[in-house]
Amino acid sequence: MTKDEIIQMACDCFGGIIKQEERQNFIRFAKLVAEKEREECAKLADVWVRAYDHPSEAIARSIRAREQS
Repeated sequence: MTKDEIIQMACDCFGGIIKQEERQNFIRFAKLVAEKEREECAKLADVWVRAYDHPSEAIARSIRAREQS
């Protein structure tokens, strides 16, 4: 997600223009949510690596390594 996408989603949710001082709060919140979601996805891949002969360990590392927007 880009910062512009985050701001657009916030505007869509709250029905209008978001004040400049609120934007950074929305961006920080979105980054925290994305970080948590990446970790949950990576945990699912970890389960696969223990249960199956699958390259999911590399997938989990890749998910965790994703840069935040």
